[in-house]
Order: sequence, then C-alpha cells, then structure tokens
Amino acid sequence: MNSIPSPPSSSSLTLFTQSQNSNHLLKFNLKVPILPFHSSSSHLISPCCTLKDSMSVLDKNAPPSVQSSSKDINFDETLVIRRPVKEFSGQNSDEEEVVEVKKKKIEEDEPKASSMDAGLTKFAKKMPIFEPGRVELDSKEKLLTVNLDLALYKAKVLARNFRYEEAESVLMKCICNWPEDGRHYVALGKILSKQSKTDQAREIYEKGCQATQGENAFIWQCWAVLEKKMGNVRRARELFDAATVADKKHVAAWHGWAVLELKQGNITKARSLLSKGLQYCGQNEYIYQTLALLEAKANRYQQARYLFNQATKCNPNSCACWLAWAQMEVEQENYRTARKLFENAVQASPKNRFAWHVWGLFEANLGKVDMGRKLLKIGHALNPRDAVLLQSLALIEYEHSSANRARVLFKRASEIDPKHQPVWFAWGWMEWKEGNLNTARELYRKTLSIDQNTESAARCLQAWGVLEKRVGNLSAARRLFSSSLNINSQSYVTWMTWASLEEDQGNPVRAEEIRNLYFQQRTEVVDDASWVMGFLDILDPAIDSLKRLLKIDPDSFKVSPDSMKNISGMKKNTVDYASEDEEGDESEFDLDRFIMKRLSLDVSKLEVQLETTKFSSPNKILSPRRIWRPNKSVSSKYR
Repeated sequence: MNSIPSPPSSSSLTLFTQSQNSNHLLKFNLKVPILPFHSSSSHLISPCCTLKDSMSVLDKNAPPSVQSSSKDINFDETLVIRRPVKEFSGQNSDEEEVVEVKKKKIEEDEPKASSMDAGLTKFAKKMPIFEPGRVELDSKEKLLTVNLDLALYKAKVLARNFRYEEAESVLMKCICNWPEDGRHYVALGKILSKQSKTDQAREIYEKGCQATQGENAFIWQCWAVLEKKMGNVRRARELFDAATVADKKHVAAWHGWAVLELKQGNITKARSLLSKGLQYCGQNEYIYQTLALLEAKANRYQQARYLFNQATKCNPNSCACWLAWAQMEVEQENYRTARKLFENAVQASPKNRFAWHVWGLFEANLGKVDMGRKLLKIGHALNPRDAVLLQSLALIEYEHSSANRARVLFKRASEIDPKHQPVWFAWGWMEWKEGNLNTARELYRKTLSIDQNTESAARCLQAWGVLEKRVGNLSAARRLFSSSLNINSQSYVTWMTWASLEEDQGNPVRAEEIRNLYFQQRTEVVDDASWVMGFLDILDPAIDSLKRLLKIDPDSFKVSPDSMKNISGMKKNTVDYASEDEEGDESEFDLDRFIMKRLSLDVSKLEVQLETTKFSSPNKILSPRRIWRPNKSVSSKYR
C-alpha cells in the first residue's frame, strides 16, 4: 500500500510505492517548490525532479526484471506511463494498460516484451473488443429478424415481376445469414420450381431440412408437392409423412397428402388423412369443402350442403367455398340458389377472376347473354392480364355476335398469355367452324407446340381428328385419335368418336372392339359410406366445372325450397332466402351499385376500357399484381 509522509518545510519529498514484487519498494526523490500564496504564476518553475533522476532511482531500487525492462525502452521519442497493478487474492489481474504511441516503430524496436505486456497480449486474445475483425463477425451473426422479413418481402416482389435472378441472390444471402430459418428455403424452392429447375429446388429443400434438423414442416410439405408434380408418388408420400411428423398441426401437409390419395383413387386413405387433419388442426374451411365435394360425387347432396355450410361458417370470405357450393347447385338445376351463391362469392372476393368467369358463363348459358357479357367484362377490367376471361368472351361473341369480333378477342388473349393452350385451341375450333381449315390446322399445331402432354393437348388432338374425319383423311384421323388417347385414356368422347368413324366406314367389328377397350381400361372410383367430417385443397373448382356449365338446359329453371333453406352462414347484408318468393326470378342484389361502391367501376365505361386495352409485346408477360412496378412507362399502359 502506498504511503506518503507529511513533507517538511523543505522542498525535498520522498515517495514509496510497492512494485509487483511485494518484497521490493520503489523510492522516488522529488523536489517540490514551496511558493507563498501571493506569488504570481510567473514565478512558477518546473519541478526539479527530471525523468533522468527518476530513472536513476528505478535503476537502483527496482528488481532486476524491472531494471532490464526500463533500460530496453527508448524514451527519446515517447513516454510510457503504467498504472500500478493491484493484486487481489484468488483473482488474476484485470487492469488494462493504456499506452499512447505516436509511432509504430516502438513495438518493432523492442527486442523483448515485458511480462506485463505478455500478459495483456494473452488477455486481449480472449476478448473480441481488442480485435475489430472479430467484433464485426459477431455483429453479423446477430442481425435482427426484421432484416430477414424485409429481405423475404423484397424477394417476393422481385419474383412477382419475374426478376428471378435477383430474387435468388437475395434469398441466398438470407440463407448465409439465417441458416436455421426455413422461410427462405421455401421461397427459393418455389422460385426454382417456377423456372422448372427441379433438381436445384430439390437440393435447396434438402439443404433446408438439414439446416433445420428436420423440424420444419413447411419445407417437407413443399418438397412433397414438388415430387407430386413430377409424378414421384411414393417419394411424395414419404415427404408428406415427414411433414406430419415434424408438425402434427400443419394442416397443409394433411391436406396435400389427402389430395394425393384422392388422385390415386384411395378414397378410404384420403378420408383417414382428412380426419386426422381435423383432429390435430381443428375446423378448416378447406377440409369441409373437400369432404363436401366427395359427398356430392357420391350423390349425397344433403350431407354435402351441410359440409359446405360448415365451410362457409369457418370462413365467410372463402370465395372457393361459395363457388364449389354454387356449382353443385347448378348440377342439381337449382339455378336460383346458385345465383345467390355466386353473388356471395363476388362479395367475399370482389377481384376473384374465377367468380366473375363462372358466373358470366352461367348467365350466358341460361340465355341472359347481355348479363354474361357484363360479368365477363367486369372480370376483365379487374384482371386485365387474364386470358381465360377474354377467351370465354370471344366464344360468346362468336355465338351471339360475329366471328370478326371474336377473332379480335382471341388475338388479344393470345398476346396476353402466348402459352395458354385453351386460347389457341378455342381459336382453331372457331376457324374450323368458319370453314378456314388451314388456319385451324395452324392454330392446332400452335397448341400442341406449347405442350403435348396436357389435357388441352388431348382435346386438341381429338378435335383435329374430327376435322380430318370430316374432310375424308381417315388415316390421319385415326392417328390423331390414338395420340389423344395416349394422353388421356379415360376420354369417353374420343373413344366413341373413333368407334363412330369405324362404323361409318363399314367396320362394325372394329367399332365394337374399340368400345370394349374403353370399358376394359376405364377406372372407376367407388366411394365408401357417408362420412360427415373432412378437408381438401381448393382445386380451382371454377375451371373444372366449365364444361358442365356449358351443358345447362335453359328451359329447366326450377328451385328447390329445401336447398334455399339450407343456405346459412351468409353475411349480414345478404338476403334471407327462406322468406323470398320461391317463384321469383329477379335478385335484389344491385350489381351496378356494388361495383361502383366496392370497385370504383362505371358500368357504362366497361366497353370503352375493353376496346382501348393494348398490349406492347406478345412475348413479354408482366405480373398481374401492381404492388411494385419500377418502370412507370410500362405500368402506365395497363391502367
């Protein structure tokens, strides 16, 4: 412990301090001037004790280790000040050495560092605050989660604008910074899948499962969906099973697995999976909708209505549930009930293209052509990049107006989406009806050049075969029918058309063989007993039922009172169907007021908007969403 005795009246002062070695004391002789209180600052002089004097005392009284270290240091250029080290019993020294160095040559000129410098150097290696590189590394590893959320949103926007490379770059950075988060693996896998890079998508999903130690059900489920699309049913089952093991409450895994089994014809297995989904995940509108569709296919319509009612109660804003229910009522010829359900569908999702599309076709096939046109034009105004709406509108114009106007609409639809096969196929069918056989053949070739393994390709080949049959090219017709059946062997129309061709040519035996082949290879799905609980994915019921809607009989317009009373779970602003006049045909739903209030659309300007719509390039497909458009000149063309 330091001790400072009371100085006498003389100018000499002796200081004692304890060194690192407790057995040695350091002695300093200082000469301190004593000035009177009235002396001015001009009489002050510097202390008489110089650095040389103090060093001489150190050399005499300090231990050898301290003497050697003091001699090695060059004090001509800088002054090194050391704090006294305090030692505590049972603890190491935690004092820091503060060194002000003017030039870096001092450390290089020192042949041997002192014991204190060596200790501090060893201590600094353990502390990252003395190493800026390590501090930056630690800060990168502790990035806030909000940065990941912003990066994922940026990648999502880039993907919507078809800037896939930039989106992939952003997501790869996310994987480097947050390897244990599963969201960027899912997003990157979906982007790669959209570009048909299935092998890379598999690698990303596998890497994500390893990084998350197999505990992320979303990655397993997305990987299973990818394998299902590729036709690897067995592998998809394994991945769906892994997803349900990772998280029993992941409803998408149960649902996707059930849909897979439904497509394979395993109805009992699908029902079991759906029941487990309800058991672990609770009520869900998709589950109820799927089971309602199963009940409807099994001709158990009361159970189906109950399930549809439960689905709409779970989520009154589910447009798909309203549409699926409406289609079932259309098949049962409950047209007025179906119209009410279509109204609820557009109120639940005003911008849903399927709702306007199916409702428009429904009204057109009931003989209300103007109403059908109006609904399709509203859908087109809300979804200007949808080719299906223009395709259906073109068919209506061809049937009720003129072929020239239909051609204009077909051309615009093909410019919007050049890879949409039904547009080219429908256009070719119209040209065949108009007698332009060469044009029809070219359009059919264009349809098949896009993809030769789709349902649209099978229908195109069947229609092309009918064309060749009508003109007398029987060998070409047979080849086209055979090619169509190679794609879809369950097509009743194709088999019967081929059999009719053989009968017309005087080959009844061959025609009977073709019919027998159809019944032999036909696969029937037999459902089990009624089961009033369940779940499924929205499989776009609008598109699946368009063909059925085209077969509506306008003269069979009737309403079932029971079906009207079973509709419940509607919004508060809807009509009480049970209290309505059962014989009435008009609806109280004001369509013009609705689109003006909710969508800011003027009905009188729908025709003008349709005619003035222009598209710059048929090969450039822009995003249907308007969240972010960096190029203002391009976005202004679609407003």
